[in-house]
Amino acid sequence: MTASIRRFTSRLGLLIPTAIILVVAVPAARGQSIQLQTASGGITISGTKPNFSSGFGNVNGLGAGTPPAGLAVISSGVSGGVLYTTPYDIKFSGAGGPNAGTLKVYVVTNFANPATLILKSCYPSASCTSAANYTTISTNAASPTMIIPPPGVGNGTYTASLALFVSDSTSFTGSDSATLSFLTYNSTGTTLKETNTLVLNTPSENVQSAVRLNLATSPAGLTISADADFSVNFGNVNALGIGPGAGLTVVPSSGGVIYSTPYLLQPAFSGFASSAAMLKVYVSLDFVHPLILEARDASSSGGPFTAISKSSGSQTTLTSAASGGSVTRYLGLFVKDSNGPTAFSGADSATLTYTLTAP
Repeated sequence: MTASIRRFTSRLGLLIPTAIILVVAVPAARGQSIQLQTASGGITISGTKPNFSSGFGNVNGLGAGTPPAGLAVISSGVSGGVLYTTPYDIKFSGAGGPNAGTLKVYVVTNFANPATLILKSCYPSASCTSAANYTTISTNAASPTMIIPPPGVGNGTYTASLALFVSDSTSFTGSDSATLSFLTYNSTGTTLKETNTLVLNTPSENVQSAVRLNLATSPAGLTISADADFSVNFGNVNALGIGPGAGLTVVPSSGGVIYSTPYLLQPAFSGFASSAAMLKVYVSLDFVHPLILEARDASSSGGPFTAISKSSGSQTTLTSAASGGSVTRYLGLFVKDSNGPTAFSGADSATLTYTLTAP
């Protein structure tokens, strides 16, 4: 018997795993970002991220005079001063889809004269013609003022308004500046994305002194009309005081009569050390018939009435007054009882010049 040995050879198959690399393209998360820009009709904003600059220039607590280009003055509804306002643009990028952006602001470096100058914010700009819609900007980094609230906005340009309150009751005049920090957040306003600054020093805020004097109608007196100058019309008068017009009172006087009317003097001044100013008046253009007609002044309806000075260097002192109030004075027109060659009948007029002097 033949025995045979067979060799069985088996191959051991080695399973080598193939590495499969799956590359998933995930778009990079976009970060909300802003650019501060000059708005139509607003002051110029210059600079590049993250440092921008602008400024309000010449201002005063009365809003007197023509405001610098790009600024508007709001006085109605403002207590103790005025608002100088300007629109500005906020351009959002990286804020599309679910990545809406919100915006806050605070004063990182305040004015050296915070009793005189205060920064305020309003958004959206369509509501910013009313002082009531402005909010004082926080000076606390931990509690900034909201400009664009949650849920935020997407990419685009949005217009807000920045305002500078200027007090009319402090004596400070001169240059000052401040710096705002704009904080861009995510849609919920909880995650800070970036910080930009706006330095208000180009030009700096230059507080100037200002005076203003208005004449106004007293409820019981003649109408004071305001145009380029103020005017009042005594109408028909005579030396006997017969038939005085509405708003006039006849006061007897030696040699004739006085037609008297109350009126209001409304002084306003800002940026002066004194809280009181002096009111004076003189006849800068006299009547053509000064022997018949004479302008007089009194502090009460019954007098005594004093002839108003005709000299600019020696004016009639009326009173000392505080800013912002109304002072009632009585303007008198003396009509002389005259007959013969010196008698006069017909129309005549005179001009009075009032001065307000704040020390």
